[in-house]
Amino acid sequence: MTPSDAFHSRWSDLDRPPLNVAALRRGLLRPGGLWTSLDVVETTGSTNSDLARRAAAGLAEGAVLVAEEQTAGRGRLDRTWTAPARSGLFFSVFLTPGDVPVQRWGWLPLLAGVATATGLARAAGVDTALKWPNDLLVTVPEDSGKLRPGQTPLGEERKAGGILAERAGNGVVVGIGLNVSLRADELPVPTAASLALAGAVSTDRETLLRGVLRSLDHWYVQWRAADGDAAASGLQEAYAAGCATLGRRVRAQLPGGRTLTGEAVAIDGDGRLILSTDDGLQEPVSAGDIVHLRGVGGGPV
Repeated sequence: MTPSDAFHSRWSDLDRPPLNVAALRRGLLRPGGLWTSLDVVETTGSTNSDLARRAAAGLAEGAVLVAEEQTAGRGRLDRTWTAPARSGLFFSVFLTPGDVPVQRWGWLPLLAGVATATGLARAAGVDTALKWPNDLLVTVPEDSGKLRPGQTPLGEERKAGGILAERAGNGVVVGIGLNVSLRADELPVPTAASLALAGAVSTDRETLLRGVLRSLDHWYVQWRAADGDAAASGLQEAYAAGCATLGRRVRAQLPGGRTLTGEAVAIDGDGRLILSTDDGLQEPVSAGDIVHLRGVGGGPV
């Protein structure tokens, strides 16, 4: 007879098994490596908030906190990020690039984007584009249910993930949220997507998490070895190559209510988006909400 609490069990959705923390630690924690600890919690409000509190009390660089479910995940501008339990990857890492000039720390969320896109290309076979400054986009075909694993999707570009970096303690907490197995009827908004809907060859979350964290290790060590110089480390070139915002007509909604419209033409050495505005000016944007006015498959993203 089925127990009355079966539907609340961590095994109640067999298509979404829980993460194996012991296996993840064996695969990621190694002497001399970046990652020094890895914890998985069943549910939490926000891994960024939790890790920031631990950082304030003293925390070694390389700590990783993963949640099977986030109930109060945050994006830019304090937007909420929620998803069914075990349907995605929701994790934060603590980095202390103390020998890198603080003015270069703004590259960390962009670095996380490059690392995530690179890791997913290898682990999931999905082409992930970067929307400046912190969104992860995938292309979903009009009828994603008919997409074969590994098939190149042609359709609408949608958001499948996001990145949020925050100062904490003597370093930075970088949070990554990624929709992995969300089905079409589970999407929070029509502009959202998941790796599954984009035709990922694998939606095994342990494989994906290992791939992203190993990629993040690679890019962070390379960037730090170059003293945070994005050009010398290859980060600036890699970000520009994967950035879906460049070459598009966009609207930048800036802090304070100011709005700029024009073509996104470059990412400068400080990680700022350079707009060629409708007024004929070259405007650097260091923070703001970007809307793609010319998106893939039609419509803004």
